[in-house]
Amino acid sequence: MTATTWEDLVTSALLGTERRPPGPGVAADGQEAPEALLDAAALATVRRRAGLRPAAAVPLPEPAPGDGRPSLPDAARRRLAQLLADRTGGGHGGGRRGAAPDLTELLPQWLAAANRHGYRAPAALLPALLDAARARTDLRPQVLAFAGPRGLWLARLNEEWRFALRGSHGGSPLPDAADAGQVRRLWREGLFAERVALLETLRARDAAAARDLLDSTWGEDGADDRLMFLDVLRKGLSPRDEPFLERALTDRSRTVRATAAELLSALPGSALAGRMARRAATCVGLDHTGDGAAIAVEAPHECDAAMRRDGVEANPPAGRGRRSWWLGQLVQAAPLAVWTDRFGGRTAEEIVALPVADDWREELHAAWCRAAVRQRNAEWSRALLGPAPAPLAPTGARPSLLSTLPDAERALWVSRFIAVHGLSEAFQTLGACSVPWSGPLARAVVDALDIARDAGSYPWSFSGVMGLAERCLDPAEADRLAPLTVVPDEPEGASPGAGGYWSEAFRRLVATLRLRGAMHAELAQPSEPPSRPPGSEPHHEGRDHAEP
Repeated sequence: MTATTWEDLVTSALLGTERRPPGPGVAADGQEAPEALLDAAALATVRRRAGLRPAAAVPLPEPAPGDGRPSLPDAARRRLAQLLADRTGGGHGGGRRGAAPDLTELLPQWLAAANRHGYRAPAALLPALLDAARARTDLRPQVLAFAGPRGLWLARLNEEWRFALRGSHGGSPLPDAADAGQVRRLWREGLFAERVALLETLRARDAAAARDLLDSTWGEDGADDRLMFLDVLRKGLSPRDEPFLERALTDRSRTVRATAAELLSALPGSALAGRMARRAATCVGLDHTGDGAAIAVEAPHECDAAMRRDGVEANPPAGRGRRSWWLGQLVQAAPLAVWTDRFGGRTAEEIVALPVADDWREELHAAWCRAAVRQRNAEWSRALLGPAPAPLAPTGARPSLLSTLPDAERALWVSRFIAVHGLSEAFQTLGACSVPWSGPLARAVVDALDIARDAGSYPWSFSGVMGLAERCLDPAEADRLAPLTVVPDEPEGASPGAGGYWSEAFRRLVATLRLRGAMHAELAQPSEPPSRPPGSEPHHEGRDHAEP
């Protein structure tokens, strides 16, 4: 054995003893090579372990912080363990899904519901939760909110979970906004996620103090950080933010400058919005030379330094003309109210109905769509969308325009669209509707699916809508859908076997809705409240102790 190393044994095992016989002295007289190799490996393993020098002791990590939120009801805890266990084995490999619910798609809904109830995550399931969030970025906000301060503590101990340190403050306790010293210390020394959480919290309480805090390190922070901090200003954006955003227009980062300009253009009374309005008004106006009023467009001939400072990007993407690119940016940043004055007091609906000369209609209306979304202007969104049976806006713009409308109006528009056009173009607009779907919208979707089933179409043509229905229909709809689970008679000319596939798809839909209903019921059960004040519980409590 002295002439044979561990690496030699491994090589023989990988290649086979016939191709790489063990070295000299490994096999006893008459012993077969494979048996000798295993004996030698066992002996070498004992020798390697016995000869291992103990590592130097390292300090133990600080105990996990407390989490004063109530614990999960037992049934909900078991359900979460089931959902996490299934997340790696619940895929369908692109094949037939069967009638069983897809548990991986139920995990986001479970997390959202648990967070609404204000539960804390079971410490024993924190590793699985962080692994799930590492694999699926869409889960991270909900997972990190649910994991709370202990999740953040655990993430510091494993490199694979370091994403949590930038993705959320993990529920860590923030200093009192009145304690200026602690606030500034955390702002300068805290993790990025803690700084974002601090800025959000402080902005909700004292917007001026939040801006002062942001301004205090603006020149020292990196471009990516400055961009994320600007995003915090979107919530509660007001004219008082204008001076800070105006200074950000000269930032050294192009993306920061563009974001500052976008935020300023969302303030119709800002100086930037006024500058953009004057520029846009010189490009778009009424033309009375024909039989009736029309819109005339003269796109800019140059993008000067002042336009670039106000966020106009000079170089268009591939396939776009320079002048149309500049025009679109001016119009989308101009306050929509300017067009009412520009077009003689006409309403948004009347302006949108005007003809546009020289084939500029598509470009102009697309810019107005972006302006309506940016300024959250429901009147212009309605006008640009048009009636649901005959919509005006292109397919890609409809979800964003719908997002500016009240929930009930949005759902009604989409239900009317589906009633006329079916589901072929409805997928994106359905995604813009609030969950669970309202009664009229739910009925419109189910009726359209039933019509497709009766026509003998293949259900996988509607798999996207069916998947949305599993997530967005009210669980109370399960009983009403049960009759659709039977295998229908296949009409003449139907796709072979389509009836069986439809039955399977509706059985999966019904089973998923019932499972969702059970999940919500489990989370609504009373749980045992924490017996100690937040932060005072011991840190080593058996099953609720998280280990890295």
